[in-house]
Amino acid sequence: MRIATWNVNSITARLPRLLAWLENSNTDVLCLQEAKVAEEQFPFDQLRDLGYEAAVHATGRWNGVAVLSRLGIADVVKGLPGDTGYDGSVEPRAISATCGPIRVWSVYVPNGREVDHAHYAYKLQWLEALKAAVAGDAGGTRPFAVLGDFNVAPTDDDVYDVAAFEGLTHVTPAERAALTSLRETGLSDVVPRPLKYDHPFTYWDYRQLCFPKNRGMRIDLVYGNKPFANAVKDAYVDREERKGKGASDHAPVVVDLEV
Repeated sequence: MRIATWNVNSITARLPRLLAWLENSNTDVLCLQEAKVAEEQFPFDQLRDLGYEAAVHATGRWNGVAVLSRLGIADVVKGLPGDTGYDGSVEPRAISATCGPIRVWSVYVPNGREVDHAHYAYKLQWLEALKAAVAGDAGGTRPFAVLGDFNVAPTDDDVYDVAAFEGLTHVTPAERAALTSLRETGLSDVVPRPLKYDHPFTYWDYRQLCFPKNRGMRIDLVYGNKPFANAVKDAYVDREERKGKGASDHAPVVVDLEV
């Protein structure tokens, strides 16, 4: 089976590309982030025409996550247990579902904004809540993975120039320690092939020609438990989908499993 994760940066803006990609990629399960649409406006009918069911947690123009599956969807949980919210509201940043033989979480980790910002503290709290929420499945016997935009580059090699990020979020020791702690529940980093260049970046800013110059980051991650990791046959970044007019600033990460 083929599973993928993709921050589409607005499903409304990206719908033609999303539908074309699903038609051509032979993907069985797709975790989406930044849907940026209310649930009642989600394109259920267009996806159903392609054979996909959708579980969606979205409330409006910001955030929003979903799981698309042509293997069925069951046991859906919307939201992250233990998420206390930010600035008085709990945002739609996590959804989990069982799709055929596997269980997945689609997550959009808070950005953090600046190191001394309250949103950064919220980001660390959110990652701690995620750890608690996934620990049971991470240590289980069923293939399980947490996929999505983590807004953290796990190592210095996961950014084009670590010096360019000095003093900024996404690369701080505390954020990386939170990822390490998450993996200690029984998860491992499924690192994809880059297909081009040396490093499998997944995000390139729209500004300053970052994509043509490959000034990217690997922040879209797949963390799988042992049964999931053992079933991986291939993993890659579909860099082609970052090209052209109307592309998201993130590329899909695709994982092939034998389960």
